[in-house]
Amino acid sequence: MADFILIGAGIGGLATAQALLLLGHRVRVYEAAAELREIGAGVVLGANAMRALDELGLHDAVRPVGAPLTTVRLLDERGRVLNRADTTAFTARLGYDNLGVHRADLQRELLRALPPGVVHLGHRLARFEQTDTHVTAFFENGEQATAEALVAADGIRSRVRRQLLPGSQPRYAGYTCWRATVQADVPGLPTTGSSETWGRAGRFGLVPVADNRLYWFACLNSPEPNNPVYKAYQVADLQRTFASFHAPIPQVLAATSDADLLWGDLYDLNPLATFAFGRVLLLGDAAHATTPNLGQGAGMAVEDAAVLAHCLRATPADLPVAFRTFDQQRRPRTRRIVEQSRQLGMLAQFTPPWLAPLRNAALAAVPDWVTARQMAWLYREL
Repeated sequence: MADFILIGAGIGGLATAQALLLLGHRVRVYEAAAELREIGAGVVLGANAMRALDELGLHDAVRPVGAPLTTVRLLDERGRVLNRADTTAFTARLGYDNLGVHRADLQRELLRALPPGVVHLGHRLARFEQTDTHVTAFFENGEQATAEALVAADGIRSRVRRQLLPGSQPRYAGYTCWRATVQADVPGLPTTGSSETWGRAGRFGLVPVADNRLYWFACLNSPEPNNPVYKAYQVADLQRTFASFHAPIPQVLAATSDADLLWGDLYDLNPLATFAFGRVLLLGDAAHATTPNLGQGAGMAVEDAAVLAHCLRATPADLPVAFRTFDQQRRPRTRRIVEQSRQLGMLAQFTPPWLAPLRNAALAAVPDWVTARQMAWLYREL
């Protein structure tokens, strides 16, 4: 069996560590943070991601900490339904739910599944060196580690990718986002489905997660990243901005404290020409970071872990070949996710206000079979 170095203890890194351990490989995960803090808001794990988790022996640990999502609704500012999709037919076919889950809960369960001593905190990668037979990682704390392969799951600002492809930088999407999780004790909140409201001033989404909690997000255009005006926004500013949006959005904001609020600009990656570089492999956001418009960012990282396991099982004695097979299998699907998510974000965020009614009418006229075909592709089996 082989010895692997994994850079990054996020969702992709922890899921991949589990995949490698199940195959009998030796794994060491190196994380820059000194502690894995329970931060973040909600994520959506589609049925495709839940199936991948099942292959990794993680489904039964993750499923209880999430809330099943059986419908997806798109609404206008007044609350009129523009498009509605019932996902139960697809989830029944696959045998897995779509799940709304808090990122901290998901990370906790993935970490709990790993044996003690696998994850090493406080190890920020400085650089790596690769030979025909090994890869050595050098860390800022002065330590180093050598293994037969290195898998980079260190996110959209990956240091591994930066060394391999210095010109590959995160691509600003043109809009910024606030997020929070609140107790779902506001009347009228969704409990089994997610919704997204497209207005003239921005977007607002609602996603149930477990333990009677609701994850929400709000997006506004910003001509520049790290906008100091938006950086200073508090709940009261969002309440004024989204005052015209339908219930229960004003009530959700009223239930949110400034301390709960998370803010950040949205980025993705221009699709890469390859994820495989000899004995080094990029996966998750390090390889194909996407805007969150299709709800597949975390799911793609989990799928990566399962597909990598398939590739290693097929060619266990030749890691570069397994990595190239992974690249061939994953790039077309992840490229399509990145591109479609970016296009959907452009439609939602950059339609001129005077054209919004026409856009909404067109969305309302989309035939159910078109929505069904898109969902079938998103939730397809591995």
